Order: sequence, then structure tokens, then C-alpha cells
Amino acid sequence: MAPNNGGGAKSTSFTYCVGSPTWNPTSYIADTGLHARAEVHLEKDDFHAAITESFALPKRDTYVYHAINSVTLAQVQHAVSLGAANNLHAWYRDPAAPSNPHPRPPPRSDIEVYLSVFDPATATASALKTFAANARKDSLRRRVAEHLLAKRFLHPELPQLQIPRRKPSSSSSAANAKAITPNPYLAFAAWSARSLEWCGPCDLSETVASSHHVLPVLMHHFGCACPSYEALEILRALAAGRGVVDLGSGNGYWTFMLRAHGVGPVVPVDNAQSAWRVTWVPDTVVADGEAWLRRNGGAPDMVLLLVYPIVGGGVAGGEEGGFTRGALRAYAGDTLAVVGTQNRNGYTSFRGRTMDEYMAAEEKEWVKVVQIPLPSFPGKDEALFVFQRGDRAPKDIKTGGEAGS
Repeated sequence: MAPNNGGGAKSTSFTYCVGSPTWNPTSYIADTGLHARAEVHLEKDDFHAAITESFALPKRDTYVYHAINSVTLAQVQHAVSLGAANNLHAWYRDPAAPSNPHPRPPPRSDIEVYLSVFDPATATASALKTFAANARKDSLRRRVAEHLLAKRFLHPELPQLQIPRRKPSSSSSAANAKAITPNPYLAFAAWSARSLEWCGPCDLSETVASSHHVLPVLMHHFGCACPSYEALEILRALAAGRGVVDLGSGNGYWTFMLRAHGVGPVVPVDNAQSAWRVTWVPDTVVADGEAWLRRNGGAPDMVLLLVYPIVGGGVAGGEEGGFTRGALRAYAGDTLAVVGTQNRNGYTSFRGRTMDEYMAAEEKEWVKVVQIPLPSFPGKDEALFVFQRGDRAPKDIKTGGEAGS
């Protein structure tokens, strides 16, 4: 992570964005005109201009983004301009023959319906049902809809998990009196789905081993996974006034957005082993996550949030799944939220099994209360999982629940 002040008061010399000394997230989020200009650039597939204008970067920016691969903005824009050439949009493949891409990309109309699932102005469950109901048999859209509906779960004993849709901010109703905090990551994620021809994850996308050049840039500027309005509001509801420790907080985008949604206090903790071009909060506590929990008595009165927890093991070093296991050993609270993959591609927490599969097999005192899809970058399949235990956990632990209702 970029250098920070270790959790103290905000420093006047703090740099939020490498190469842009005057940029700061609060001003950026509030600048609706800037967001509109970025959207215009994205409509023209000018990703380079959208990023440089959004983050006040020089037009001939030379920063090298290191993540899945190492790229500059100019190289990424060139890859975008190639379109689907060289299988750059080959997100859907037959699991029995992964070298063979699906012959037809999803139509734009199906992509738009997929994106509507994450629009605050829609009721997520209803949007998912629409996504499935109007899909042609044997289409990619149907496979994606069936996959997302099969995975989605809200515990029936927790009605506060039903997040109502938000009407446009012009509404004068009391429920909409407070405007929704802009989520610029969602705008960039929506563009990536449209430009890279992606209508969501399914069984045909699980075997994709590569990604697109755009992803390292989005990771550096926003983070590894994009929060949705529903996910942020569910976390606010389950926190119920308690604090949240964002363990392995990276560049702090989830911390920033949770604070903007009225969750607090949110304490970002990260060991700073990864470098980020953009840092969203100036008060990250630089520490080992498990050690921080132990020093704070296991944080019994806080929600534990793990966003894209590393797998570890192999060439990465350490124990496979060690970060997640260590956090669970040290945590003394009753609400665990994990943002990670909901298929077995091994990108987060554990190789070969999902977070809910691990919890069901190894941590039986925990009850799954939430599993909802997040807006996923092409080739990915992200979700928010939430588990509870003790007095706060629902006593009826049956697995039936909302799967789109």
C-alpha cells in the first residue's frame, strides 16, 4: 500500500495518488461534473482519458501498473482499441475444452440487464428475476442468471437484509432525502462489462485463466473488488451501529465507501506489502492483521471485514489459506464479512473451495446469513459473504432463504 501515517491525524503532505499531488478522494467524489466527463470518455472507449481526467494525471502518464501483469495507461488503451482480437474478450469457454471460446459474445442488451442488477435504483432480487425470465434458452444470459440466482442467499430470519431500491435523487420523499454517495468504481466496472463484452459469471467463465489489461489499472485506482449499493447497505445494517475493522484493507476503497454510507467507525488495517497508485484513506493502520486483532482483544464488538483475502502458499509463500484462518483464530466477535470469489478459481482465501464451503466444513459455529453477487470484472465471479455466530446469529439455521425473492 502507498505510504501512510499509521493511523494518526491526517498529514498535510499525504499523497493520495502517485503522480497527482493535488488529487484527493473527498473532492473527487463530490465533483459530479468530473464524473459526467469521465462517463463521456468511457462511452467513447477512451479509458485513458477517463482515468487521467478523473485522477488529475498527466496526459502522457508513464506510471507502470503492476498487478496481474505490468502495463502503462497507453498500453491499456491500445489493448482496448483492439476489441475482441486475439481472444481479448473470450470470457466464456467450454469447461471440457477451455481453449475453445464461446462463438458468440453476449448482446449489448443482455449486458445492460446484467448491469441493472447492481443499480441502486432497482431492487436487486427483482432485477435478477427479470434477468432470468426474459433470457433465451441456452443463451449466455440464461446461464449467468441461473448461476447468480443459485448462489444468492439472504437469511429469511433477517428482514433487514432486504435493501429497498433507491429512486433518483430528485425524489422528494423522506427515504431519499439523503443523496447516494457516488460510487465511481461502479461506473468504470459497468464500462468494462460493455466494452469487453461481459454479461456476468457462469460455469463457462470459471476456467478463464487470463484477464484483460484494464484490470491492473482498476485495481490500483479502486481496489480488487467493486462494492455495490446493496452490499454496502447490508454491511451497514448488520453492523447496527458497531465499528468495522477492514483487515487487509489495501488502498482503502471499501473503508472509504463504508464511511460514506454511515458505517463507523471503520478501522483500515493493512501490512503495506502491496503498492497502490491511489490511496483512499489517510489513516490506515500499518500492521499484521492477526497481530492487530490480538492486540485489540479480538475486536469482540466490531464486524470483521476481509476484502479479497490472499490465498498464500506455493510461490506466494506462507500457508495456503493462512491469512483467513489466522484472522478467524484471532477474531472474538460475531459478524464476519468476506468479499471474494464464489467459484473455485482459487483467487481468494482458499484454493479449490469457496468461502462458504470452507466455513460449512471447518467453522461450524458460524451461520451464513448473506451471499450476494458483486459487479465482477470480466472473467471474475465476486460476492459478499456474511457469517454470524453466538447470540447475534439466527437460531433457525436452515439453508432456505432468499434466492432472488
